[in-house]
Amino acid sequence: MKKLIFTLLFGSSLVLAKVNCVVSILPQKSFTKAIGGDKVSVTVMVPVGQEPHTYEPKPSQMKEISKADLYFTLDVPFEKPWLPKLKNQNSKMKIINVANGIKKIAMGGKEGEENGGLDPHIWTSPKNIKTIAKNIYKALLSKDPANSDFYKKNYETLIAKIDKTDEKIKNILAKTPKETKFMVFHPAWGYFAKEYSLVQLPIEIEGKEPKPKQMINLIKEAKANGVKAIFTEPEFSQKVAKQIAKELNIPVIALSPLNPDWSSNLIKLAKAIAQQ
Repeated sequence: MKKLIFTLLFGSSLVLAKVNCVVSILPQKSFTKAIGGDKVSVTVMVPVGQEPHTYEPKPSQMKEISKADLYFTLDVPFEKPWLPKLKNQNSKMKIINVANGIKKIAMGGKEGEENGGLDPHIWTSPKNIKTIAKNIYKALLSKDPANSDFYKKNYETLIAKIDKTDEKIKNILAKTPKETKFMVFHPAWGYFAKEYSLVQLPIEIEGKEPKPKQMINLIKEAKANGVKAIFTEPEFSQKVAKQIAKELNIPVIALSPLNPDWSSNLIKLAKAIAQQ
């Protein structure tokens, strides 16, 4: 009898055991939970309001690493110095790069320029989100094949949502001329711009605020291109953006690429660019 009870309890614990996943940023959590549902537990390394270029994990997060089955990397800057340390914390944790299959573009600047290397903000493009989702889906299938039907259904639902988001954005931008320019403080929207034939004008130059002469040139370029708003991120200072906006008499719109509600976020960006 005792053996039967033990078998039942042990068996049920295996069924209820979740796949422990760690991700770098909040949008990744949204993608992982959309596919994994209640079969996964997701820990985010970079919390709300923090900046993934310079973030350092806390001791409490290192404890979560020790329990993790999978770490979904995305090639954000903080991962480079920290991944070896995280791997040392848990040698059994499998590291999956969900950026695999995505062609990177230059960070910020005008076409042909490379300001600060390759752009890590790959999740700002619906096309790229599909690739990220596929990589997450394949990893969960490999780790937990017993729930393959569950993951497949959720994955297909997520792909349908991505397609619907893409369709909405295209409809919003239907009357917006190709190569329309929009101004940003930090150049985080390059993949979005590329996908919808737009051009972002970054205020920040190679991670630094512009000098007075550069400010003057930015204002001239914004006026020449009829820029209607400046997009800033809560993770960065808005001082310079507000100065330029005042000079141009245009609004400053706060929009973080780290917003976990990725679909609404991209649609909001499209509407602001299209002035809807």
